Amino acid sequence: MGTDTVRTDAADEAAGRRREQRGWYFYDWACSVYSTSVLTVFLGPYLTSVAEEAADAEGFVHPLGIPVRAGSFFAYSVSLSVIVAVLVMPLVGAAADRSGRKKPLLAAAAYLGATATTAMFFLGGDRYLLGGLLLIVANAAQSVAMMLYNSYLPQIAPPEERDAVSSRGWAFGYASGSLMLIVNLVLYLAHDSFGVSEGMAVRICLASAGLWWGGFALIPLRRLRDRRSTKDDRADREPRAMGFRQLAATVRDMRRHPLTLAFLLAYLIYNDGIQTVISQASIYGSEELGLGQSTLIGAVLLVQVLAVAGALTMGRLARIYGAKRTILGSLVAWTVTLAAGYFLPAGAPVWFFVLAAGIGLVLGGSQALSRSLFSHLVPPGKEAEYFSAYEMSDRGMSWLGPLLFGLTYQLTGSYRDAIISLVAFFVIGFALLARVPVRRAISDAGNPVPTRI
Repeated sequence: MGTDTVRTDAADEAAGRRREQRGWYFYDWACSVYSTSVLTVFLGPYLTSVAEEAADAEGFVHPLGIPVRAGSFFAYSVSLSVIVAVLVMPLVGAAADRSGRKKPLLAAAAYLGATATTAMFFLGGDRYLLGGLLLIVANAAQSVAMMLYNSYLPQIAPPEERDAVSSRGWAFGYASGSLMLIVNLVLYLAHDSFGVSEGMAVRICLASAGLWWGGFALIPLRRLRDRRSTKDDRADREPRAMGFRQLAATVRDMRRHPLTLAFLLAYLIYNDGIQTVISQASIYGSEELGLGQSTLIGAVLLVQVLAVAGALTMGRLARIYGAKRTILGSLVAWTVTLAAGYFLPAGAPVWFFVLAAGIGLVLGGSQALSRSLFSHLVPPGKEAEYFSAYEMSDRGMSWLGPLLFGLTYQLTGSYRDAIISLVAFFVIGFALLARVPVRRAISDAGNPVPTRI
């Protein structure tokens, strides 16, 4: 009878874990529409056109009296949003670990971002400052929410399941992005039939992403469970002073795990390149290659569809070759694909679709496997705290790429020069990751080492 009870408890625990995992997938489903429709497709070209409407005769806008080329305003706004996230994420992550209450913080960040995204409906005319402000709020909130969301992974999946669970989460996200992009494409191409202008169609697409994000976020918020913190909870006695002290303590603690820190450095570099390609590809296609909005939407839709298959395929490859080798292979593919993008002829959508296909096949897998690999390197009980540092690398520190992209364009006036400058992130990231002994890093963090990693 005792054995039967143990088996029943184990079965109940497994069923509860699977329920949480299915709920966890749905946050990727909820928020990926923002990354796809807003950040990747519509907001870059649209905000750039709004900034150009407000520009002076030399093509500059002047936020806070600073001369900024209108074509660089979007990239600079993305960069500033990430700096804001850098300041907030460690404090939120430390508070989540101390209290064990991640869900209220996840809900606050998710709905702040969803509200700012929905408010993009009011972006029009020459309101480039409003667009920049909403972008900063939405992108920073998305970064904080993703940090909290990612920190659930070590708690809802045992080590042998994490590559698969993480890959399914990314696949859910890309499937969601594909579905909404199809709807966006129909509205944008047939906007006259719906009785709306092209600009109004874009604004509806932006706002619908915020409504989608907020609506589907309810599912993970219902299914995920908070775990009580096992650490000494001093937050009640020092509710405000602990924030920056904990940030300093997190940095000191990470120095005790130098191999985890080495992985983060490598990830910071190569993911900066990935995030910049995602956020700036539409501007490159529209401004440098002269492609229309419908072509850009179609290309991003192709990326989303192939990223679902790519994430699942690379998850299977990781079971055969290990996550580290699979990620290194994806970085080689990123380098080749991005270098090829420099030579794309203007006005040739077919070659742009070929480039999009290459990006789609490696995009989801490289991100999903990086997330699952890092989850093995986190000391137990410090998931949100360490994932705040990871999210700095994922989004929080990804201000260098947009800044380099914007500066290169400002200095040269060429988006081709701006795009080729990003190759350095993948080459350096590959070299740094290759030097990390991940098995020893996992052991040093106090976690069991999987058979294949």
